[in-house]
Amino acid sequence: MHLQPLLHDQHVILRAPVQAWQAPDGTIGTAPIHGLYLGDTRVLSEVQVEIGGAPGEHVAMLEDAVDRASFVHLLRHLDDTDADPHLRAVHTRAVTADGAWERVRVASALRSNLVTTITVLLRSDLAAMDLVKSGRRGEAASFTLDGGSATWGRGLVQARLVADEARVSVDSDALVLTWEVTVPAGGEVEVGWAVSMSDSLAVVGAAAGSAPWRVPAVAGDDRMRRWVTRALDDLDALRLESTAVPGEQFLAAGSPWFFTLFGRDSIWAARMLLPLGPELAGSTLRVLARLQGTASVPETAEQPGKIMHELRRDTLEIPGEAIALPPLYYGTVDATPLWACLLHDAWRAGMPEGEVAALLPNLEAALAWMRDFGDSDGDGLLEYVDETGHGLSNQGWKDSGDSVQWRDGTLATGPIALCEVQAYAYEAAMHGADLLEHFGRDGTPWRSWAARLRERFHARFWIDDPAGAYPAIALDADKRPVDSVTSNLGHLLGTGLLDASQAELVARRLLSPELDSGFGLRTLSTDAAGYWPLGYHRGSVWTHDTAIAIHGLAAEGFDAGPLVEGLLAAASAFDYRMPELHAGDPAAWASRPVPYPAACRPQAWSAAAAIVCLEVAGGGAV
Repeated sequence: MHLQPLLHDQHVILRAPVQAWQAPDGTIGTAPIHGLYLGDTRVLSEVQVEIGGAPGEHVAMLEDAVDRASFVHLLRHLDDTDADPHLRAVHTRAVTADGAWERVRVASALRSNLVTTITVLLRSDLAAMDLVKSGRRGEAASFTLDGGSATWGRGLVQARLVADEARVSVDSDALVLTWEVTVPAGGEVEVGWAVSMSDSLAVVGAAAGSAPWRVPAVAGDDRMRRWVTRALDDLDALRLESTAVPGEQFLAAGSPWFFTLFGRDSIWAARMLLPLGPELAGSTLRVLARLQGTASVPETAEQPGKIMHELRRDTLEIPGEAIALPPLYYGTVDATPLWACLLHDAWRAGMPEGEVAALLPNLEAALAWMRDFGDSDGDGLLEYVDETGHGLSNQGWKDSGDSVQWRDGTLATGPIALCEVQAYAYEAAMHGADLLEHFGRDGTPWRSWAARLRERFHARFWIDDPAGAYPAIALDADKRPVDSVTSNLGHLLGTGLLDASQAELVARRLLSPELDSGFGLRTLSTDAAGYWPLGYHRGSVWTHDTAIAIHGLAAEGFDAGPLVEGLLAAASAFDYRMPELHAGDPAAWASRPVPYPAACRPQAWSAAAAIVCLEVAGGGAV
């Protein structure tokens, strides 16, 4: 049986587009996710270090930086008989934008010299990330030796290892580095090696320059300070550029599975970071504008004016799920209106008017897509359906196959019109009109279009309930309101789609114990038959989702404090690196949030949520 790798108890260091996953003792190769990756290719699948014929006893992992960690081991098998340890090894691993380097330092407090051997064993399977995600391995790579170096690769992905002063050999499918060393009495010795990597077909690469945002001063709650600090370090390491638009930064969606450009994720992360400056938003907007759809291509879901969903070097195939996504895939219903919302918000945050004006043609194309293609049946609402049979069946942010379901657990059938997408579209049209009019263009048609959408939303989405009316998560293929209560409601607040009384009803639902777990908002209410605290989109908690609700509650004048406190409690439990999602168990039952074991971390929009919470809670100069 092949199972998706678990991540929750493994450690990552990263500097996009490179990441290394290892065990807490520094070993690579004992868990399915382990490896040194360049983009979507695993370049090394195993790294084992032995000193004097044994790996030593792990006692500590030191997170030196987001891209570097050290692993401390005792060497009692080589030590004397005193109670205190006199031999210690520190193995440091660091990643760069195009490789990695490692050092092993052996320190001694012995009274005599120690003669021993340091051996490093490395393997490579050059597996694609989709293969790794399915729990499978690739075929062993062959190493070519050249003195103190070795090369290997497959296709256009190539790697070279240099190990000065080591004896380099090949044993079956393993590359073996060997050093005969003398550790002086009371002294130390250090050896090392480095790997450089390249991919001639890469569609993304390292971002040049420094992070394009201000670093806020955080006072008060130490948890907030630690979360913001950790989040900005992670976001710095997630910065990428596309090869199609060099010089324009964006944030990779998350490590390890989504180490590339995602329209929705990159937009939301940039939007959450706007209090720290509009520069990242501007470059993200330009990258996505460059890839904006220009033709109708059913196989890729491209349509004129549409903003893309994800970018890969190859077709993404998910074994066992009948999903095959082309390298440039447009299967998302929400990225296009969200792009327009980000342009408006970036303008309000100080994006230079010349840069905004240059994107007005893309804005008009995005708005036209909502009218001409997003509303495929002409009912004034945006809906989606996968026309290929091998794309994403759900194309909102909750894109798993079972994310849109009735309260009794039955799955809704498409085309699906999601409630939050109508809110995004309304906001995009109204704020798009503001932008157009500011630059001397006519925004009236978009205000009229938005008014019709709002009227249709109010007529079709609301469900009467003894606990208070609420909007359905979606309309199904028959335009019936799907009656499950979900966190999607939080995305409606602050968009202008709701009137004051409706916003109050939504706020009350969000803060109810059925949705608020105490560690953030559940994606699906506990009163739904399909609820499960470890359900990917049916009961788990997503940090960014809760942050969107926090922002909306504050924008409508409601107290978001309980949700901010819940995320801070979760952040503390996760050592301030918030994962993509965690379990939705109630805080009254669980003293700390239970991990969703396959969740990405770091995740761009989970990290960026820290800035939303900082801005809403106060306590910092942003």
